[in-house]
Amino acid sequence: MAGYGFEPDGWSHPMGESKFKRLRSEEMLMTCAGVQTAGGRVQIRWEADSAATPMGQLAYFIEFLTLTGLWSGWQDRCPLSYTSPNAPSKADVLGTWMLSILSGHRRYSHVTTIRCDGVNPGLLGMNKVISEDALRRALVAIPEEAGVGWLDGHLRESTAPLLDVPWILDIDTTIKPLYGKQEGAVVSYNPKKPGRPSHSYHTYLMAGLRLVMGVEVKAGNEHSGSHTLPGLLRILDELPAHHRPKMVRGDCGFGSDGIMRELEARAQPYLFKLRLSKNVKRHIERLFRVSGWRDAGQGWEGIDSTLALTGWEDTRRVVVLRRPLRGEMLVAHEDNGQQLLGFIEADRKGGKRITGYEYAVLVTNLDHEILSLGQLYRDRADAENAFDELKNQWGWGGFTTHDLHRCQLSARAVALIYNWWSLFVRLANPEARLEAMTSRPWLMSSVGRRTEHAGQTTITLTGQHAYFDKARQVLMRVSSQLQTWMSEAAEQFNAPSVWLRCCDHLKRTIAAIGPPAPLRLLIQHANRVG
Repeated sequence: MAGYGFEPDGWSHPMGESKFKRLRSEEMLMTCAGVQTAGGRVQIRWEADSAATPMGQLAYFIEFLTLTGLWSGWQDRCPLSYTSPNAPSKADVLGTWMLSILSGHRRYSHVTTIRCDGVNPGLLGMNKVISEDALRRALVAIPEEAGVGWLDGHLRESTAPLLDVPWILDIDTTIKPLYGKQEGAVVSYNPKKPGRPSHSYHTYLMAGLRLVMGVEVKAGNEHSGSHTLPGLLRILDELPAHHRPKMVRGDCGFGSDGIMRELEARAQPYLFKLRLSKNVKRHIERLFRVSGWRDAGQGWEGIDSTLALTGWEDTRRVVVLRRPLRGEMLVAHEDNGQQLLGFIEADRKGGKRITGYEYAVLVTNLDHEILSLGQLYRDRADAENAFDELKNQWGWGGFTTHDLHRCQLSARAVALIYNWWSLFVRLANPEARLEAMTSRPWLMSSVGRRTEHAGQTTITLTGQHAYFDKARQVLMRVSSQLQTWMSEAAEQFNAPSVWLRCCDHLKRTIAAIGPPAPLRLLIQHANRVG
């Protein structure tokens, strides 16, 4: 031990070294040790406090939040207040929350993995990354009504400047299985975990850009479209007429008379799928041998009709779609999510094959032709991709607590940061939308080391992936653009803010490039709705 300059355990300084100093000495002894590897013996040095981060490129996203005013606005309006002078600041609480969400965490306990970040907390104006318990306590201290209003307001502001172009509103309900004794954990409809208590996430999504306009967490037995309706109407009623969606779109959970009547009263176009109930199946049977089936795209054919189901006050336009199933075996999905195996028998001696059909029935107040309606509904699959990304790549439905209040706040916070990151990534890569599993490693992950010299802070980035050079180019381009907008906003009287300039730029860029080929028809027809 003497070779390292330290004494063995149990040694005490003649002047009386404190326990802390002795433990510190022991810790320092362990910071440098040799290990044997296939490449030879190497020295390993451990640093408890280091000015380094595995998310070095996040500095560019922090600049985006800073110059657009999104970060300061989120802090300023946060209804969190403490009486203790030792309590963490708003920046500490919100910064810890955001860094955890950006890291893809699902649990409060995962916060410990970012507590050694020696770079990004300082860039956010934080004093420290708080503990998981401190974060839980902070969210409890946010009043429920004020907290929901605060986050809902920021969700609206993250999309409002983009709504003056034609857009489509997708609505959906996602079931989140639960494994504890959480408030609102009720056994109800649960397609993946039957019999498991759950929460239901009612979501309102701006199609195309895949931005969340609102989300509500409800008890597991409040999963039907009727529980989505109040939130949907609130979003629609708060929007100016020229910002309303060209169409509200949803699956068979929303094709109910109550929802459609409310939308019809507001002259709001809609497109929903109907469940294949007994009466709907009878309607299909009546049309089976009727002539007039027309091409509906991608192997589908459709026919126009009208229908008044039991409980409907009015007769509505219904489009029946079908496509042949050719083969000997198929997998069908029932409404409860269960998969059933079915067989299509063939007369092999006669060389004949019995062909079955897959059916889908749409209800709408649009006057589009069948081909357009078929494509518009199929493009709803893009919304399913967004919900999948939120659940599996952003920890949506995570950060679970016993009380529903904090679950409400966390669901909204994840959605908000997801929106901010999505827009930032679109600035960096306007050609196409990138999911988090691609964008985070590319635009966030690199070793960043902070150094100080002559009053100047420098962050040195070391790449961790093959596209590091491309990331450098696009991030520097985004930074330059943001700083240009900032300079122009400061020099010009009544100039739009950096945030508004950013949104205008995104609209022009995306419109000029155009959506991917499968979505082009969607946008074209969205422009014609109404």
